[in-house]
Parts: sequence; C-alpha cells; structure tokens
Amino acid sequence: MTTDVSQLPYRPCVGIMLLNRENKVFAAKRIDMRAEAWQMPQGGIDKGEDPRTAALRELEEETGVTSVEIIAESQDWIPYDLPVELVTKLWGGKYRGQKQKWFVLRFLGNDSEINLDTETPEFLEWKWVEMRDLPALIVPFKRDLYERIVAEFRHLVAS
Repeated sequence: MTTDVSQLPYRPCVGIMLLNRENKVFAAKRIDMRAEAWQMPQGGIDKGEDPRTAALRELEEETGVTSVEIIAESQDWIPYDLPVELVTKLWGGKYRGQKQKWFVLRFLGNDSEINLDTETPEFLEWKWVEMRDLPALIVPFKRDLYERIVAEFRHLVAS
C-alpha cells in the first residue's frame, strides 16, 4: 500500500540565517549527506515552543552560537516538500516536508564561538558565504525555498 504524501502534514520548523559583521551568511555541510550540499541551521519546533525560542535553541544546539540578536523574521511560514523517496525515511514518515519560519540573526561574537562538535553533531564543516550564493549550495529540493528566503532578506545586506 502506498501513502499519498500530499495528504501528510508539514513539520513545523525554524530556519536561521546567521549574518556576520560583513553581511556574509553562515553555511554548513551536513554530516549525513554524501553530496556537496551546504545549508543554514534549521530544526523542529518543540511542542508548545515559540518559534523565536526554537530558532535560538536550534542555533545553539547545531553551532554552539549564542551571541546573537534577531533582526528579522519571515513574513510567512514557507513550506517545502521532500522528494517522495525521503518521506518514509525521515520523521517516521509522518510528514511530507517542512513549513519553516525563518529568522535572520546578527552574529555578535567571534568565529571562535562556532563549535560544530556539539552533543549531536549535524555538520562537518562551515564557512561564510554571500547571501546570493546560498541557492546554489543547497540540495535541489530546497532550492526554491532558499531563493525565496534570499529574495525576502536581501535588503538586509544591500549596500
């Protein structure tokens, strides 16, 4: 029996665009991907958790970073669908993808604060990139999502 994935809900999630003082964006390479794919931190919202709180928690859990201030929030929740072959492999097959509330955070610390050797490591390495380059770095099924995020927040890095 096959599941109609279009009937599955989206997993509530947050995404974090971390900007340094030079307006470059933190991107990291996932530990569980063979492909050369880089992404911004993201993660699920715990039951009863406020999205802003979730964003700060996820950022700390994935990167060790706490020296930040929130400077922007996406206007809408932005969904993306997983490729059908991944639906059964992630989150117990309960979700078709994620709907994400995105936050832009200004990094107030130094690069030495970034620590990928966390309790449950998700990333192998990290780098600072130009915002406009983000869509080319992400896995193809998230490219439209990243293009939308860049379009919404590009005014924050315009000089």
